[in-house]
Amino acid sequence: MSHTSSHNSSHTSRRRLLAVLAASAASVPLAGAATAPARAAGNGALADVEPFPGPAGLSAARSSVTLAPLDASYFTAATLAAPLTTTVLPGTPARTEVTSGGRRVALLTQGARTVVLPGPQRTFAENKRPFADDFQRTLPDLSLDPKDRKYWGTSPGGGSWYTLGPVDTDYAVVPGSGLISLTTDGASRHASLHDEEITDVDARCTVRFDKVPTGQACSVGLTFGYQTTHSNYRARLSFLTSGAVELRVEKEVDDTVTQLVPAVTLATGVPAGTDWTIRVRREGTRIRARAWRSASAEPAAWSADIADPTFGKGRVGLRALANTGCTNLPVTLTVSRYEVDAANWETPPTVTHGDWVRVLPEPFDGTWTAQLEQSIRGWAGSCAPDVLAHAAMFLGGAPAVTAGAGPAQGRQVLGEAGYGYPDPQGYRFEGADFHEYMNTGWTFPDGTYVKASSKQVGNLDCSGYTRMVYGYHLGVPLAAGADTSGERIPRKSRDIADYSPGVVVDRTDGTTVPAAAQLQPGDLVLFNADSGDDVPNGPVTVDHVGIYLGKDAGGRRRFLSSRKTVNGPTMSDLGGASLLDGTGTYATKLHTVRRI
Repeated sequence: MSHTSSHNSSHTSRRRLLAVLAASAASVPLAGAATAPARAAGNGALADVEPFPGPAGLSAARSSVTLAPLDASYFTAATLAAPLTTTVLPGTPARTEVTSGGRRVALLTQGARTVVLPGPQRTFAENKRPFADDFQRTLPDLSLDPKDRKYWGTSPGGGSWYTLGPVDTDYAVVPGSGLISLTTDGASRHASLHDEEITDVDARCTVRFDKVPTGQACSVGLTFGYQTTHSNYRARLSFLTSGAVELRVEKEVDDTVTQLVPAVTLATGVPAGTDWTIRVRREGTRIRARAWRSASAEPAAWSADIADPTFGKGRVGLRALANTGCTNLPVTLTVSRYEVDAANWETPPTVTHGDWVRVLPEPFDGTWTAQLEQSIRGWAGSCAPDVLAHAAMFLGGAPAVTAGAGPAQGRQVLGEAGYGYPDPQGYRFEGADFHEYMNTGWTFPDGTYVKASSKQVGNLDCSGYTRMVYGYHLGVPLAAGADTSGERIPRKSRDIADYSPGVVVDRTDGTTVPAAAQLQPGDLVLFNADSGDDVPNGPVTVDHVGIYLGKDAGGRRRFLSSRKTVNGPTMSDLGGASLLDGTGTYATKLHTVRRI
């Protein structure tokens, strides 16, 4: 379904948009829409699989924003008692509380345009995105010092690959293939994705060996519920010296292997270089598996269907082995595709509160006026999409929304976003600004025209995401690049930290992470996440920006930002916890909090 929106949408259309957000995100499944033949044809689409029901607290298996059931009160103007009362609260920056009948109805900050108002309680949630890794990169990068080299790199949205045993040089990636070289027998080689929180999963991989083994068999398994190299589940294809291929489903617990079902012979006389696909669907304690020649249609029946409760959450990945006694080594395993078509995290992050964040046309100067009162009264009870609703509309599973009018007419202005296109090593380029997401050039207020890169369509880097939400959708002026005026949002996070419109809420003293005692939803949180880009003996460089969302179900402060590893906006912990509490990178590298 297609929807329209514009930069200057009316409150009515914005109410409709929020309803679209809640309804669509609640109904969009994890799986893609392509059929299996289309996927096999190599167009990169995910397989069409049955989605999993969302875990407790999540309305769908993807991401969502949920409200209490809509009723007439949502569309009935709220009347605030007269007069409204204003009180300046203690602390810095100065804030003005607006009350009606003793109840807070707005909180304004002197020097800032954002206003926090009470409204219907919402729950923001995010779950595991589907992804497919076709290994379109070249690794390792031999120009790097050996200790800095990555051998399988980062999947497009599924996390970073971790390779182990026996030597790093057994692993490599050439465009279209992840390679594992079995140079020694009797030693397992593991490649797993850094995402320990997966429980339910529907995953598949396409693999082949370059030789029929001699002496003893070689095997490759799709691993899941992976705890360590010594404890995991796997659906394993054994390639025998006779040319036969067998499927085994097994678990390994502290190096003790148990067959969960008897081995199934899938084919005989299989030549070297034949592609096979292994698929596993695990839901709760139920495990199903099957495998087939990739050139053939996927069979309808599962070869294994069992229940086992041994491992809960855990990584997914691969395990390859040349049995002791294999005599024609090296044998090379080629993995041409690894995909997760549906998955649940054990506990998807959720944030529930009733704070709505609105934006004034000008910064609040500390003076209460009739015009301000009119704005506050107009916002009372409104369900028009606010800062947080717009920010959530770029998470995984958010529906595409097209502008119906304005400078981006006919362009997509909301919907699931990526981070950036990959370089030859598979790492994502920064540089995707709001207008690149929309695939249109943009003329900024100073007359500067900036083209859009066709490679960045649908992408937003961290500052581009912030500018899309606050600039394009909420009307805060934007700069084409660096800008020290304090009137426009600069292009880069390092400049946003110092010169963005609004006020500094808190900032590091150089040694201590800011406590941000006055932090409120909608605030920009800025980080020195990568100390490697700091100037020697100079000031630290702010290199990441996000939007504070609120406290999650565990009482931890959680934010939204666009990230490389996740490939787009996220509130999750894949590739680093999106938290301001604890010992993670972002909690320990928070530098500045600004309020637009």
